[in-house]
Amino acid sequence: MGFLRSRFFHAVLILALAFCLFRFGIRPPAPWSVIRLYMTVVLLATLIYVSADSDSWRNFVRPIRSTLMDPSQRALRYALMVVIPLLLGYYAYTQAAARPQAPPELRAVHPAPPDTIQLRGKPINISGAENPLRKDQASFKKHVAAGGEIYIRNCMYCHGDNLDGQGHFAKGFNPPPANFQDPGTIAMLQEAYLFWRIAKGGPGLPKESTPWNSVMPAWEDRLSEEQIWQVIMYLYDATGQQPRRWETASGGH
Repeated sequence: MGFLRSRFFHAVLILALAFCLFRFGIRPPAPWSVIRLYMTVVLLATLIYVSADSDSWRNFVRPIRSTLMDPSQRALRYALMVVIPLLLGYYAYTQAAARPQAPPELRAVHPAPPDTIQLRGKPINISGAENPLRKDQASFKKHVAAGGEIYIRNCMYCHGDNLDGQGHFAKGFNPPPANFQDPGTIAMLQEAYLFWRIAKGGPGLPKESTPWNSVMPAWEDRLSEEQIWQVIMYLYDATGQQPRRWETASGGH
């Protein structure tokens, strides 16, 4: 019972409960990088807790000192000398060992959009369409600011606060979220194309050339038409990219 009252046992229990909470209590599951970050914070807080005063610290290190120096704990020391290197070796092996990977899937990175989509019962032309909010230059900054708020509330967790596809949940997805800073993404696309992808998400991708493996949700039930155009304006403004213009009949841009 004395061990159960020790600060060392309390610290181990806190770390174990925190790991179980972060690993199994969060849905959807958090990426390992996020779990490691949270566990580091918990570890630092636990060390502060056990070192709050000299008596607490002595209570914490007493089992450790006893294990390392007490003659009666020799068998435990020998066991640890075997178990710890085995665990470290197994961890190193799992990190270095080659993992079987599925062959790459051949698919179009930017599939062709439909000519028209339905948004809450309203037909929206995609082919040749321009962002209607850009016509009102007096309200440009207002629309960009509104789009930024929408992005932070809904998109940042996957696409990242720097719009680089490195959000909190990004490492849990394959393929990863789009990196809008990459000139090979939105700079190559028309705004109407982004409207289609945001509104319909992964479920709205064409059936040909599947599987797509896109976890992009369909935002048409959560965002209005104006809000989708606003967040598109924010993406281009925040990254400094310019949307691609529709090709004219003569082949120009």
